Amino acid sequence: MVHTSIKHKKLTKDTDSADNQIVKKSLLITLKAFSLCAVLALFAVPKADAYVAKYKEDYYKLYHVHHQQLPDDIIENIWWLEKATKADFCNPLYAYTKIEDEAQWEKYRCLFQMHLNLKLIEQHLRLGNIYDKKVAYFYDAPWKDEYLRNLEKAKSCYEICYVYWQEASIWAEKANEGKFKFLHLTGLQNWEDERERIGNGKLDYKKTLDRELSRLNRVIEDLKKMNKTEGFAVIQLPEDSE
Repeated sequence: MVHTSIKHKKLTKDTDSADNQIVKKSLLITLKAFSLCAVLALFAVPKADAYVAKYKEDYYKLYHVHHQQLPDDIIENIWWLEKATKADFCNPLYAYTKIEDEAQWEKYRCLFQMHLNLKLIEQHLRLGNIYDKKVAYFYDAPWKDEYLRNLEKAKSCYEICYVYWQEASIWAEKANEGKFKFLHLTGLQNWEDERERIGNGKLDYKKTLDRELSRLNRVIEDLKKMNKTEGFAVIQLPEDSE
């Protein structure tokens, strides 16, 4: 009986010892995992903050010209420029050039609006040029419908430019007022050059648009006169006579 009691105590002791070892191992694994997470957290790359566009200057920063512009790239630029024309100006402290008085601030706003509209013209001309066809050749007849659809897209791109040109001309005229005669924003030399060229007539997008639309309409008329069936016959090689 005594011998059985001693065996029972020894078995209980061994069981408690095994349980303690399991608990110790579990705690050790948990501590190692926690330490690893802490180390990884120290070296983790912080999440980048999203860029929030609110002012004209913010949206204009998103405008960019690709080396090879595809339609989607141009449409993206048009979107940012359109948003810029409708947005408010930022604080003069964050303007694209140093602003020291209210006169400079007023001229800066006129030049900015003028420049945005000129860039919108430029982007629409680029987009229209992708769908444009300079000349209608006799062998274009089989695909005249496709060409005509593309030419209509080009035509709509060119026609909307008249609106932007009118806006750019108005803002250039305001920037050319007498009170700004001796006020030159040297930090925005290219914008000042655009204003000057509009004022002296060297930059006239109306003439460019009139010329391009006149040519485009002639191409459309030439394509409409073509017969697709005859076009297929023209481009086919004659059969060898036996």
